[in-house]
Amino acid sequence: MRSRPDPLTPDPVPAPVPVLEDVFDLVRLDQASSRPLYLQLTEQLRTLIDAGALASGQNLPAERVLAERLKVSRTTVKHCYDELRSLSVLSTHGRGGTVVHAPPRLSPELRQLKGFTQEMRELGMTPSSRLLERAVVQDRTMASVFKRPSTASFLRVVRLRLADDCPMSREVAWYDLTLAPALEGWDTHGSVYAYLQDVCRIRMGHADQSIEAVMSSEAEASVFGFDQPGPCLLFKRHTYSTHQQLVEYVEGTFRGDAYAYRLKMPA
Repeated sequence: MRSRPDPLTPDPVPAPVPVLEDVFDLVRLDQASSRPLYLQLTEQLRTLIDAGALASGQNLPAERVLAERLKVSRTTVKHCYDELRSLSVLSTHGRGGTVVHAPPRLSPELRQLKGFTQEMRELGMTPSSRLLERAVVQDRTMASVFKRPSTASFLRVVRLRLADDCPMSREVAWYDLTLAPALEGWDTHGSVYAYLQDVCRIRMGHADQSIEAVMSSEAEASVFGFDQPGPCLLFKRHTYSTHQQLVEYVEGTFRGDAYAYRLKMPA
């Protein structure tokens, strides 16, 4: 696995939701295990959060209260809470206590070419983007990828993609200005595929895409709000027109705590 400084505006703190006592009946700590208790507790609470048993905005018990309930030291609970905070799963809001701060869990289906904007709308979420970088450049590596002369120009766009204002992906995209010169005037808002079709008169045909597990880079951790590198999914996509011309090359890093793709596989 493999790890940009634009501080994100924190989400408004939701009204506290009482903790459901029976959720903590699911926690089982093995005192005889060589694995530290705080790590056992961290893993189990993270599982409960990922499963939705502990929902975003829900208050967790105070360290002393949970320690007494689980019959462990307060230090064990403190280490657990600190670890979950470092993973941006918990946040502390003064008198509001310790609150679950989990991103939405998305499970889009991989079956057709679609952009982030369309995908989020189909999931019932509001997509938005934050432009981090935009430049027209010459790049020998990209010229080789697009099979263009080394002097060819490309539009390079780096964007933070959000769903319901939650950062989901940091995307680096390259576009062939030899094929689509009008893209130089694109303001990066909305769907690039719609712009390519409506303005550049280029119809998209298909994409070749790979997915691999990586650790977030320093730049990605920064925009995702991670205190330390975290697991992510790296998507590499070559997108072609109906005339089999490479139009776009994208590397999009999606946060691993929010994305779980589904594949529909015919029998």
